[in-house]
Amino acid sequence: MSAFAAVFKREFKGYFTTPIAYVFLVIFLFVAGYWPFQDKFYELRQADLQLFFNSMPLFLGAMASCVAMRLWAEEKKSGSIELLFSLPVTVPQAVLGKFFAAWMFLLIALLLTITMPLTVIYLGSPDIGVIIAGYLGTFLMAGVFLAVGCFFSALTRNQIISAILTFVAILLLYYLSMPSTLNYFSDFLPHGLLPVIEGMSLLEHSESIQKGLLRLSDILYFALLILGWIVACIVVLDERKAT
Repeated sequence: MSAFAAVFKREFKGYFTTPIAYVFLVIFLFVAGYWPFQDKFYELRQADLQLFFNSMPLFLGAMASCVAMRLWAEEKKSGSIELLFSLPVTVPQAVLGKFFAAWMFLLIALLLTITMPLTVIYLGSPDIGVIIAGYLGTFLMAGVFLAVGCFFSALTRNQIISAILTFVAILLLYYLSMPSTLNYFSDFLPHGLLPVIEGMSLLEHSESIQKGLLRLSDILYFALLILGWIVACIVVLDERKAT
């Protein structure tokens, strides 16, 4: 645990030692705050954050891709990954330390959007439970996005390639249940597999949480998805360490 805590502390502090983190936060807050209000927020006359949460996957996916691209690609490019592996830190401890530091950074970004629910509360009488569930679902989604990015960052030393691959994988994972996506898979996959693919979509599981429905199956889905990508990242780095 001490090794994990050391990696976590080092990574989390690293986000705020350069202006890049603050630039990310400002851009994210501006876009996240501007988009719902310009999209006929007042005309709908509904005191909720549905527009806000609907726009989160795209913006959060882009931000998570940029945050995750440096997790391992930067270490590999600078050669500091060899130094890290020479320390008394196991690969799982290093991966988890970096992942949770990035996840906490995105949590801060989400918490800074507190003005959104406060504005809605001022304008009407929203369902607070639904808003809290929406934030929980968005936080879990951010964890999935970062886990995907952690894996692709471990695959390459080029941060741009890592960010692009991560964002493409996020879009595919999120929109698996779209009719156009299912029609594409139906051309070469048995129709019996289509419901399975649809059930793997982030959209299917995040929508229910955003509506205030906290189902155990949805929580387990996010947890298993995060765990799966993290384990894949550990396997990739273990192979590198072994060589």
